[in-house]
Amino acid sequence: MSQAQPKIVSPSTQSQPELTMLDIKKFKTTGLSKDPYDYILVPNFLHPEAFVRSIEDYPVIDKRGSFALASLKYGPAFKQLISELQSNAFRDAVAEKFGVDLNGKPTMVTVRGMCSRRDGKIHTDTESKILSLLLYMNRSWEENEGGRLRLLRSKNIDDVAMEVPPASGALLVFRRSDHSFHGHKPFAGTRRVIQLNWVTDQKFVDTNMKRHGLSALIKRLNPFSGEY
Repeated sequence: MSQAQPKIVSPSTQSQPELTMLDIKKFKTTGLSKDPYDYILVPNFLHPEAFVRSIEDYPVIDKRGSFALASLKYGPAFKQLISELQSNAFRDAVAEKFGVDLNGKPTMVTVRGMCSRRDGKIHTDTESKILSLLLYMNRSWEENEGGRLRLLRSKNIDDVAMEVPPASGALLVFRRSDHSFHGHKPFAGTRRVIQLNWVTDQKFVDTNMKRHGLSALIKRLNPFSGEY
């Protein structure tokens, strides 16, 4: 008697999380902006209760820089949030909004908790990134200028098309290009943000996750790495 073959389940048919934390309706009804490049900004993207629970379960990060999820400890609400951000349903909504095919495109997630005055330099993101997502997880933001992300028309920090207060679950997604300049004025202190990128290939993810993992280890061993 022949043995039954194991059932192979493709990633697209695996169980996906129900989107209970993300306000997907608000995302779908928010228009895509074109100036200075394609982006969408959705204030209060998380439902209020979900935002509070995610803040409470946010990983404790007392060093500057971006950290891979594998190097962090966090609670169930934060884990669910990451799962929803990486879900097929949200991916498809983002793909439709930007008119880009994201099927089979890997995602890369990093998390920040602290900012130093060395952060925020103007850049465009690397070519391997297709779309960049930033979800700001600060309850409020009192700084008038420092730490507020600016979408720029040039490499001039004051050539501002739009400025994002990094608080209250504000979601920013933008299309990476050679002119997708962005940065912020200096700030030192707590600045929580989840960074998710849809990228061209898995090799880019693997290389960067190794780099972030090594960086996290060095920061844990170096008592001076948290200085601003």
